[in-house]
Amino acid sequence: MTEPTILERRDAGVCTLTFNRPRAKNAFNEAMYGALADALAAAATDRSVRVVVLTGAGDAFCAGQDLSEMGPVEERDGPVGFDRLLDALSGHPKPLIAAVNGVGLGLGLTMLLHTDINYVATTARFKCPFVTLGVVPEAGSSFLLPRMLGRHATAELLLTARWLEADEAVALGLARAAVAPDRLLHVALETAHAIAKMPPEATQATKRLLKAADRPMVDAARRAEADAFRERLGSPENREAVAAFFEKRAPRWD
Repeated sequence: MTEPTILERRDAGVCTLTFNRPRAKNAFNEAMYGALADALAAAATDRSVRVVVLTGAGDAFCAGQDLSEMGPVEERDGPVGFDRLLDALSGHPKPLIAAVNGVGLGLGLTMLLHTDINYVATTARFKCPFVTLGVVPEAGSSFLLPRMLGRHATAELLLTARWLEADEAVALGLARAAVAPDRLLHVALETAHAIAKMPPEATQATKRLLKAADRPMVDAARRAEADAFRERLGSPENREAVAAFFEKRAPRWD
């Protein structure tokens, strides 16, 4: 029997969604995009759910797109379920809390720009590997990352694709706090349950106000990124990057 890619647990108004592909470092395939989008949609309309917590199974939070399950470059326009998932994240009416238990690559970082409160394990690490794959940023991150971290820090992270450690993620404002791994989920759930006790309509109205000013710019950034991504997908650099990944070698850019 196939294990579900998203595990769900509900308790006293808090819905915890766990990414459940630990052998793949919780990298997203098409089934997982759809499963998480469905779970978020269900939580959005269920009046008994006040807060949603996102975390990962095993020692990783999310390793981004699962390249090993993508078809040949020339046969695709990008992950089909990605936009649907992003809509579910960015437009979710209820507070979203992330408990980042390990590595966050690509989507594993950019989804944190759409959650409301992020806690990271002290062992968590992040990377935006888009340029190394010959493509461009996603998920409105070309607007939201500079908005959150500042332009210079964002440029360094995106253009060098270097690792970002947990303490620096907190210092830059990507996360609220770095927590010992064995206390991470407890801390996230403690905050979630505190919020769940608040008046739900006032809570959701407050979240809408916090996001309202940025919404037009986020939508514009997503459209521009999608256009640029389609242009880069299948380019010589992208083909070489994907080939190098599967062949386990360094890419050759000349």
